[in-house]
Amino acid sequence: MGPNMIKQIKSSELKNYFENNPNTVLLDVRTKAEWKDGEKPNTEALNSKTYFITVSPDLSKWQEPDPNFVENVKKEISKDKEIVVMCAAGGRSQLAAMLLNKEGFKAHNLSDGFSGNGVDPGWKAAGLPTN
Repeated sequence: MGPNMIKQIKSSELKNYFENNPNTVLLDVRTKAEWKDGEKPNTEALNSKTYFITVSPDLSKWQEPDPNFVENVKKEISKDKEIVVMCAAGGRSQLAAMLLNKEGFKAHNLSDGFSGNGVDPGWKAAGLPTN
């Protein structure tokens, strides 16, 4: 798979994906301001784990990732894990997944993010568990 061939997973498919791929974790790359009460994914309820590592600190320049992003992920997540990357609507997570795959991670994109992408409803509206 080339770097642009990131696997896209919808929120509606995620519960099954975690069940069928128990070595998968969730990486939420949104900003601290977006991780409010009731706005955090709870993957413990899906027998997985969530990591919170921001990819783009400045949302007005979201396509300019934090230069330390990959190093920050390496400190937290081992490369033997599969990673589903999530942001609000799927843009930043796609960017993050591409950066991680270049570094030898196996990262996929949650295509509709936490809040939906206009086509699919996103984590929250799909009724997936939140904290």
